[in-house]
Amino acid sequence: MQTDIDPRNLIGRKAFDRNGTKIGTIDEVYLDDATGVPEWAAIRTGLFSRDAFVPLEPSELVEGTLRIPFDRALIKDAPDFGVGRHLSPEQELQLYHHYGL
Repeated sequence: MQTDIDPRNLIGRKAFDRNGTKIGTIDEVYLDDATGVPEWAAIRTGLFSRDAFVPLEPSELVEGTLRIPFDRALIKDAPDFGVGRHLSPEQELQLYHHYGL
């Protein structure tokens, strides 16, 4: 994803999986501690109001929506750490492992 986008401009945008299936709406964006670059997004899935964390790289912003190159099932099963809190290095490692990155 382009790294120069203002993370506040991502909030509220719709997110889709690699098959074009809607996942939900971007609820929050998490920045890399060292670089300040947007790294993760929390997507409100609508499934029991749960947020799923997705990597912003290798996702793409296409026509105002976030396209995530993973299946909805994998995204839905991502570890849930709750929104509004800082992601620890251990939590980030769990997410990287979950997505095979």
